[in-house]
Amino acid sequence: MTIIDLLKQNSEKYGNDTALVEINPELNDGRRFTWREYDLVQSTERTSYRREISWSVFNEKANRAANALINCGIKKGDKVAILLMNCLEWLPIYFGILKTGALAVPLNFRYSSDEIKYCLDLAEVNLLIFGAEFIGRVEEIADEISKNRLLIYVDDGCPSFAENYHHITSDSPSTDPEIPITEDDYAAIYFSSGTTGFPKAILHSHRALIHSCRVERNHHSQSRDDVFLCIPPLYHTGAKMHWFGSLLSGSKAVLLKGTRPEAILETVSKEKCSIVWLLVPWAQDILNALDSGEIKLSDYETSQWRLMHIGAQPVPKSLVKHWLDYFPNQQYDTNYGLSESIGPGAVHLGVENVHKVGAIGIPGYGWNVKIVDENDAEVEGENVGELCLKGDGVMVCYYRDARATESAIKDGWLYTGDMAMRDKDGFIYLVDRKKDVIISGGENLYPVQIEDFIRGFSKVSDAAVIGLADDRLGEIAAAIIKIKDGVQCTEEEINEFCKAMPRYKRPRKIIFADVPRNATGKIEKPYLRKLYGADRLVEEQNKR
Repeated sequence: MTIIDLLKQNSEKYGNDTALVEINPELNDGRRFTWREYDLVQSTERTSYRREISWSVFNEKANRAANALINCGIKKGDKVAILLMNCLEWLPIYFGILKTGALAVPLNFRYSSDEIKYCLDLAEVNLLIFGAEFIGRVEEIADEISKNRLLIYVDDGCPSFAENYHHITSDSPSTDPEIPITEDDYAAIYFSSGTTGFPKAILHSHRALIHSCRVERNHHSQSRDDVFLCIPPLYHTGAKMHWFGSLLSGSKAVLLKGTRPEAILETVSKEKCSIVWLLVPWAQDILNALDSGEIKLSDYETSQWRLMHIGAQPVPKSLVKHWLDYFPNQQYDTNYGLSESIGPGAVHLGVENVHKVGAIGIPGYGWNVKIVDENDAEVEGENVGELCLKGDGVMVCYYRDARATESAIKDGWLYTGDMAMRDKDGFIYLVDRKKDVIISGGENLYPVQIEDFIRGFSKVSDAAVIGLADDRLGEIAAAIIKIKDGVQCTEEEINEFCKAMPRYKRPRKIIFADVPRNATGKIEKPYLRKLYGADRLVEEQNKR
């Protein structure tokens, strides 16, 4: 059984029922559309677009995508990258790739041109499918990346260096190519990064994908009557794997392209959403809007909304407590996972354990967990050690990186690099990260990458980046910057220089000070976190 089989089954059983809905709450007149089957909804305040497909159309479009890719020379074992914003095409393309026996390679939509090229080369991608938002970035590297791979464009106005997706799929057969695929076959490559910021290619099998379906449905009991609201990007394992619960249950899902509190609540109300996965900033924005009176809960139908869950970053206790003030009848869950341990909730709180908010939870369905010391011996009591995971969702390897794989996987156990402890009731708490990755608004920020960039400013002598607690984003990046002797520099100058970085990577706090380094030249991050109150702020946040 693979997820491809699940799509076929849903097409046969629930063919005319809605599988996916895409909602664009507000669009400018100049915004491009990827399909023409949209419904226009106008009001005095805004223009919205809504598109939907049934399970049979979903499967048909996946088949057309598969046959088109095969006609382009894609065969079992090849790699096809997806660089798209969330849209109704995303999942049919993903499944079309899998139906060919090729590996799907989703790319982060925030990647720069250089990062796109790096990932394409690392994963040995044979073909790239990209959307309108990425024309500029792809064009910058088109001459280089098109030498050994085909570029396919999903939209109107196809650039000269690419083939048009709709042209190559329009005449493709709508029948399944029937490529033999088993759970042991390779299915996808996702990307993660270490503290250096250089992405690693994470190889997963079909077994891991189907495991994700079972984990999600076991944790959140999806039924045919549920409607899942998906807001996070589909390139991310979390968003897609939570949707896998809808795939397994044959239920409707909604892709919302927007994060405004009004858009979220309006979509929940109109589409009758019962399960919503939020990031901390979006949940906090909803609470702030309700507290200020900017929006009124009575204007929306939310009685069917049975579950709100959060992943990708630590969740303040105060947020959950306040959330339940407004939504007292809702269940709440949080999940811990890694791209290396595909599947929602390798560790999860569990809807029945809201009294344990602050913990990441207990081992998820089908997962084993242990906490070990530096000698790989399991720690006793409430001692701190490294969190390790074992289950069908553990990656096959870091693709083309045997050394990193050997370090991360030992006897089938994935060593996460996260430090954790277990309380007397068996609930696991994250204590710190071995890696200095900052999680801001659900996105990973890599201090070394930001530090290296800032050091490129002519007035900067040295720089260090740490995470500081933030009520909305979870953490923000703070840059401690040492200016060259005899030079004057302002915070405005640093911020202006940092505009050359993607917005989400820019430090939100600038501190002019010395950068302490130890005898081996490494920045003393623990000292900086203590000095600037990062440890204290995190502790206070967890206590609330």
